[in-house]
Amino acid sequence: MRKKNHIIHYTGKITITALLIGCFCIMTSCDKFLEENAKGSLSEEDAYNTLDGLINNTVLSIYNYIGGNSDSQGLQGTGRGVYDFNTLTTDEAIMPTRGGDWYDGGFWQTLFHHSWVAGTASLKDTWDYLFKVVMLCNEYLERIDRYQSTHTDVDLKNYTAELRAVRAMYYFYLMDMFGRIPIIEHTGLVTNETPLSARSEAFMFIVNELQEVCPLLAHERSNYYGTYYGRMTQPVVLFLLAKLALNAEIYMDDDWTDSSKKPGSEIFFEIDSQRLNAWQAVVNYCNKIESYGYILSPDIRDNFCPTNENSEENIFTIPMDPTIYNNWYCYFFRSRHYCHGAVLGGASENGTSATIEVLKTFGYDTPEKDPRFDISFYAGEVKENGNTVMEDDGVTPLVYHPWAIALDLTGSTYEKTAGARLHKYANDPNANADGRNCNNDIVLFRFADVLLMRAEALVRDGKDGSTDLDRVRRRAEVPRRKASLETILEERMLELSQEGWRRNDMIRFGCFTKAYTDHPQSANDIKGNTIVFPIPGDLLTMNPSWKQNPGY
Repeated sequence: MRKKNHIIHYTGKITITALLIGCFCIMTSCDKFLEENAKGSLSEEDAYNTLDGLINNTVLSIYNYIGGNSDSQGLQGTGRGVYDFNTLTTDEAIMPTRGGDWYDGGFWQTLFHHSWVAGTASLKDTWDYLFKVVMLCNEYLERIDRYQSTHTDVDLKNYTAELRAVRAMYYFYLMDMFGRIPIIEHTGLVTNETPLSARSEAFMFIVNELQEVCPLLAHERSNYYGTYYGRMTQPVVLFLLAKLALNAEIYMDDDWTDSSKKPGSEIFFEIDSQRLNAWQAVVNYCNKIESYGYILSPDIRDNFCPTNENSEENIFTIPMDPTIYNNWYCYFFRSRHYCHGAVLGGASENGTSATIEVLKTFGYDTPEKDPRFDISFYAGEVKENGNTVMEDDGVTPLVYHPWAIALDLTGSTYEKTAGARLHKYANDPNANADGRNCNNDIVLFRFADVLLMRAEALVRDGKDGSTDLDRVRRRAEVPRRKASLETILEERMLELSQEGWRRNDMIRFGCFTKAYTDHPQSANDIKGNTIVFPIPGDLLTMNPSWKQNPGY
């Protein structure tokens, strides 16, 4: 079934946007904020003087930015952005140097070694992207307010709620990555009067925003075809609230360098006239999500195939279709060997691989190997459609060597073939851009994560979370395990690898800065506390009252 365009993508130039984004550009010294890539021209009057024009060019327009096709743009699918900083900084994936390939000025080594600095360009680009969407939400909210003031016969509170939900989601990613951030709710900002909010203040702002807007949003599934395909709905917001509550101990800690934080049992949420601690709040939010009818798909691969908009499990996705959208999913392309890509009808970059920790957790090369390994990774002799992929000579089978992985493979026997390669998303034969512009919707939130969040919250609250853990493991056809913090962290890797949550998980479990202590090329030179990234240096120059995060 082909996808239908249920999100209106406005590509004309909104005349005021460059001015408003430019205001924030002064704050961030970011020329990229001005890159609207407009394909046409539409006057301000035509864009906003009708209700349809207003909604199309505000609420629906904002979803153009959830995905992307260039570095540091989009919440997932591209490189050097949110996904890479949340994945290649962990024990889940590694970008090895392969001779003349993938050194790139040492960027990937800085991720592995946690040696990034305030001047790391891609961190600044990621900050700029996230705040670009925040500022667009502010502009669009003001547009709706102005329209509402002269059109009292329409009620637009549901639309403003949707934009506030998008803005809160982007603040979530900013707060999770950078800790202290400015909270900006309007476009008429004065930069020297915009302080950095403490992490706990940003956390409470995001929670309050999501709780306020949730009842005003549609009940529909966001991942299904229809009016709300790819949009913020109640289940999407509840997932974010569950994630916030699960990490409340981390987000309420304004001094993450002193090894002391308030326990989740002493952090409270007001939900439906109840006062619940953080763990009880997670369970409450997860119960509500389940009440919408989400279930585990019979086969985990259904969630990542080219027709995954039919998934009963996915909650929030980035819609993809090579005939409609220009978003990319580059991770399969970026990982596979050149000859592997050629067999699939396109190019490839022979890069990202699984770490040694992944191999151990999945039980690779043992009788207890988790079956999800072969779903998530290519290893050993490579086959496509039952046929062996050959190297350039046409006679030597292409073989990936998982255990040979290292940060620098230059001169190694397996320089070009070391490492298990990312798979999980099935190849789409109808994709464009060497497979990057594909039909597989990019999965941001799904129900398996809900079950694992609830299991973890129950365990942290002194209860038994084994039932939810068993549901995930039963689908994978692996033996039951008693739920503990150790087994849940392992399960999150087994189930959620390549989905962008590993850094978030490892910080919560207290092992992020120790990610590679057992790795053959361990990052023993990690200095300070790297659970947040530094405030980009250019911002401190432009805003002298701002202070750098501790440890940088």
